[in-house]
Amino acid sequence: MTKGGDIPEIIPVHLFDQGILMPYTILPLTVTDPDMIAMIDHAVKGDKIIGVVAESPVGARYTVGTAAGIMKLYRFPGDVVRVTLKGLYRFRILEELEVNNISCVRVERLITTYPDDIDELEAWRKSIEVQLRRIMDLTPGIPDELQLITLLRDPERLGFVAASGLEAPVFRKQNFLEENSIILRFRLLRSMMNYEIQRLKLREHIEGQVRMEMEQDQKEYYLKEKMKVIQKELGGVSINPDVVELSEKLDKKELPESAVTSAEEELKRLSKLHPGSPEAGVARNYIEWILQLPWMDRTVDRLDIDQADRILNEDHYDLKDVKERVLEFLAVRKLNPAGKAPIICFVGPPGVGKTSMGRSIARALGRKFIRLSLGGVHDEAEIRGHRKTYIGAMPGRIIQGLKEAGSSNPVFMLDEIDKIGRDFRGDPTSALLEVLDPEQNFSFRDNYLNTPFDLSAVKFITTANTLDTIPGPLRDRMEIIRIPGYTENDKFEIARRYLVKRQVKRTGLSGKLIRFRESGIRCIIKRYTREAGVRELERSIGAICRKCAVKVAGGDQTMVTVTGKRVPDFLGSWKYTRESRLSEPAVGVATGLAWTAVGGEILMIEAVLLPGNGKLILTGQLGDVMKESAQAALSWIRANRVGLKHDPAEFDIHVHVPAGATPKDGPSAGVALSASILSALSGKPVRNRVAVTGEITLRGTVLPVGGVKEKVLGALSAGIEKILLPVENMRDLEDVPEVQRKAMEFVPISEIGQAMDHLIIWGD
Repeated sequence: MTKGGDIPEIIPVHLFDQGILMPYTILPLTVTDPDMIAMIDHAVKGDKIIGVVAESPVGARYTVGTAAGIMKLYRFPGDVVRVTLKGLYRFRILEELEVNNISCVRVERLITTYPDDIDELEAWRKSIEVQLRRIMDLTPGIPDELQLITLLRDPERLGFVAASGLEAPVFRKQNFLEENSIILRFRLLRSMMNYEIQRLKLREHIEGQVRMEMEQDQKEYYLKEKMKVIQKELGGVSINPDVVELSEKLDKKELPESAVTSAEEELKRLSKLHPGSPEAGVARNYIEWILQLPWMDRTVDRLDIDQADRILNEDHYDLKDVKERVLEFLAVRKLNPAGKAPIICFVGPPGVGKTSMGRSIARALGRKFIRLSLGGVHDEAEIRGHRKTYIGAMPGRIIQGLKEAGSSNPVFMLDEIDKIGRDFRGDPTSALLEVLDPEQNFSFRDNYLNTPFDLSAVKFITTANTLDTIPGPLRDRMEIIRIPGYTENDKFEIARRYLVKRQVKRTGLSGKLIRFRESGIRCIIKRYTREAGVRELERSIGAICRKCAVKVAGGDQTMVTVTGKRVPDFLGSWKYTRESRLSEPAVGVATGLAWTAVGGEILMIEAVLLPGNGKLILTGQLGDVMKESAQAALSWIRANRVGLKHDPAEFDIHVHVPAGATPKDGPSAGVALSASILSALSGKPVRNRVAVTGEITLRGTVLPVGGVKEKVLGALSAGIEKILLPVENMRDLEDVPEVQRKAMEFVPISEIGQAMDHLIIWGD
């Protein structure tokens, strides 16, 4: 059956942007818009009906709305109209019109359809009524008159009135309004009501929790105040309730005697303070720090030498000296568990694995690992902490690190110790003197704790790029282990064993999609990196993997093989080229050896004669020490005059070291400078396959130099076949890998004349 009636064919329409007006519901409006007021006046003169249509999400209006009758109308000064509308029936817009400059529409009334089975309709009506009662029960403070809607017997009216009171999205209510079937409309209503019930239950749950927390806080406050009153009535002093809790924790915590004394003194002071006073907060924080620190908690060392050796070799390639020192520490620890841990300082260029070696040592020992970066630290309080009397005071970063580790014997790495600064706030390096001294750190006293803390079980490891900026007293407390830059073979092995696998995994690839050949890795090392470590090498490998990942993500599953010829396709043209020896002997050009931060290289030293009066001209950004070496070389030549063709006093001698933009310094080029100048003055060429290193004196003695391993490997890669080394440096050849050592000839020299016989081709 259906319900209907006569309605106006054309009615003014209002676009309502604040929700949906349902039939049988009341909508009060305050109108100030002149166009809307004109529409109301037009409706009043006619059938007193206005169509109300909701605004759709896209900004237009829906085609189904509610015809509303004007029940009350009040006019106020200032062109303000108060109107009360009542929803009458639903309609669908057939055509949009404009009547007397009023927006109107031609409409047809929508009729609700009812099922033939009256029992089904009644069952749905009762179900909606039950849900509505549940919503009312969950909504506190609902007026009694609103509860009368559950007594509505008309299913259509019940549905519209119930839907109007729900907090549901506009599009859901619009779907409900547009539905003609009363049964389908009830189903939509049931869904909205279920959502509303869940929302109300969640709100009730949250409000209940908040109420319980507030009640608990009020209860605690009441009990604390009651305790204070009772204490006063008994003639005693009021007690801070936190004292009992902290006292119980102190009884359970295993602490050294000095810490117990400090904590009990602070606890006694806390018991006399008001809980809300700032001093009480300071005292409570101090006791909590005492309780949280691992005074007696230690991890058990893993003293298996073979397992530690395996772990170190798994994590790092080469670094033989470092690994041997760690194994020595383990052996001593195993034989003498009470021994003091030495302080180790790893010194080397960036990217050679100093920090990661610290992690490996912790893993080998089975200890916790804590890293503290000291770069840029200027404040002494960062190490020793602040006095607890200051606002916001905390212990220093040493004590904070131990709290984080939860152990009193972790491996504690102090990174970048050479980059500590100093200013008006103090000198942090001086604060580290006690921390890094095994004879003192068993009673390290932090300013905040003001009680000794035993740091003797901590394995301190420091790292630095250079020792020059570390004060002497601090450097004297550490055992220096130098980690030199990696050779080309070292970099290849590290890339093959670690870097390639890590980057392939990070980019989500596999060995079936990308493969690096030896030629490809060596090409990256030689042509795209110039570093002592392997960071740039890993970045270059990662760049190739990412380019491959783009191809794979696009659907191309073809295996990519990275060879030396294909590397430029991924990384572009070469970034670096290696210096190589001359193809033929030349007059005035000698080959020296240099040790740089990125490894060893050959140094081509050139000398030419110019008309003049014996002036020595030096170019190529030479440092003071290297300039002095050149002057000493010329003085020795002028004093001994061995094989000279030209008089040094009649010519200016210009000595130049190529790569003029790169600063160069040091005494180790003395012999090579001598050979270059002597060759220019004698007119005899210098052998192009022989290189030399060594410092000289005015007496002609050749003194030892450093960086022999790096210089030898750099000379080998440049094609040098013979190297002249100071006699005292011959023992350093033990550090050179045997394969490279056998590929070259080494000649010991002790004085300049001996070196010149090997370098200069004197002829007949």
